[in-house]
Amino acid sequence: ACDVFVTETTFGLPIYQWPDPDSVAVEILQWWQGNAAQGRASVLFCYALGKAQRILALLARLTPQMVYLHDAMSAPVKLYRAAGIEMLPTAVVSQMPRVTTFGDALILAPPGARGTPWMRRFAPYATGFASGWMLDAEHCRLRGYDRGFALSDHADWNGLLRSVRETGARRVLATHGQADALLAQLRSENIEAHA
Repeated sequence: ACDVFVTETTFGLPIYQWPDPDSVAVEILQWWQGNAAQGRASVLFCYALGKAQRILALLARLTPQMVYLHDAMSAPVKLYRAAGIEMLPTAVVSQMPRVTTFGDALILAPPGARGTPWMRRFAPYATGFASGWMLDAEHCRLRGYDRGFALSDHADWNGLLRSVRETGARRVLATHGQADALLAQLRSENIEAHA
């Protein structure tokens, strides 16, 4: 409980209500399997710290298959494993022989790897992006990914409201993101709210 609560509002709009993460993992696996059946690698872009490890842990409940990683993800994955988080087995792309083919593979890469020469060795491939932003199909289309997966570690609309209500705060300060709708909702509940 607190008097003043400060929150981020990256996803501070009612449209952002996260689907069940296990269902998203099933969607990722089905996408990967579908691409593999067509002889295409599946390059899934996600953040190197947190999101990649979450995906590996969710998929570990569904399959034992190995996943390839961009170098930027190697150290964080090792740290998560050392902390006891169960994840799929992984190999780092740069440590694989140049003759390695990736036609049926899932490759996790940070968004910054997109469009770089590093991507050439996976052709043909399909691209996906795992982010809360993918709940909005327009974001996926505008960014040019073949597939989007709505998976976020941020609070969604319901999570933001629940957090505020559980604190009992009478004053809320919102930062970073889309605060207007949340502020209006809180003010309608007689909570002093400001960006």
